[in-house]
Amino acid sequence: IDLKFKEVKRAGLNEMVEYITHNRDVVTEAIYPEAVIMFSVNLFRTLPPSSNPTGAEFDPEEDEPTLEAAWPHLQLVYEFFLRFLESPDFQPNVAKKYIDQKFVLSLLDLFDSEDPRERDFLKTILHRIYGKFLGLRAYVRRQINNIFYRFIYETEHHNGIAELLEILGSIINGFALPLKEEHKMFLIRVLLPLHKVKSLSVYHPQLAYCVVQFLEKDSSLTEPVIVGLLKFWPKTHSPKEVMFLNELEEILDVIEPSEFVKVMEPLFRQLAKCVSSPHFQVAERALYYWNNEYIMSLISDNAAKILPIMFPALYKNSKSHWNKTIHGLIYNALKLFMEMNQKLFDDCTQQYKAEKQK
Repeated sequence: IDLKFKEVKRAGLNEMVEYITHNRDVVTEAIYPEAVIMFSVNLFRTLPPSSNPTGAEFDPEEDEPTLEAAWPHLQLVYEFFLRFLESPDFQPNVAKKYIDQKFVLSLLDLFDSEDPRERDFLKTILHRIYGKFLGLRAYVRRQINNIFYRFIYETEHHNGIAELLEILGSIINGFALPLKEEHKMFLIRVLLPLHKVKSLSVYHPQLAYCVVQFLEKDSSLTEPVIVGLLKFWPKTHSPKEVMFLNELEEILDVIEPSEFVKVMEPLFRQLAKCVSSPHFQVAERALYYWNNEYIMSLISDNAAKILPIMFPALYKNSKSHWNKTIHGLIYNALKLFMEMNQKLFDDCTQQYKAEKQK
């Protein structure tokens, strides 16, 4: 009986999806409460605890997610609701009685689902709701904030961080200028501390995108962001350092020269450490900065400050680094420095040798 019932339900859902997709004027007032109830009854549920057969903690970087067994049904309910929201007849004014804060909160709870297919639908649905219901926007942002706070400071576990950051990326994109104080606080208090969580690699590209969006909107945030990144810089974890170097290059690509000057000294002290890293990938990633024309022009304009910071690390490792590829990249970096300012280069060389003699 159970299988038969499931089949009937599936066929019914399929038919509804087809109907709402191919017909006009079907979203009448009576449909709104029904659509929201159907969505809520089928989808709002307590998610099972994160699974790991060995009983160890679920590791999003290593473990396979548990896929939702009832997905064929859930998918059709999601499909229907999305078509409903995207229907040309959809009226937010009528819908707002039913799609309210309580609904949004239950929707956000589902972002912790282990099934990436479910999170993908949720991302699109929340994005549509954010776009259509102006009255819910501040609430959505506040609740996403709360999820991040709990993730950073309490649980360090949540499956939907990448998807939530992706939604935020397009929200930040639409922020009006000048930026509100609450948005700047979000950058400093939430986006920056997200860099220190163990599972950073799961959501780092989306996080870096959000940070760069902020800096493109308001360059005066550059200094606090770079200072924050340097504060959270990983001490020993080399794959994480490579992520930080990727993000830093994305930031330098959009940095204003006047902002660069404020942070260049601590920034290049960190880069000098990276270039000297025994981890091949870290040293290599840092040395790739010398292939970036814009970064080279920033260095060139401030050579008198930057060369003395970088030179000892480059010169020492040109002799001592264990890896041949790194030798080549360091040689290239030193050559560029020499072409940039021969006299300064010679002074640095003399200074370095004099220090060695002491």
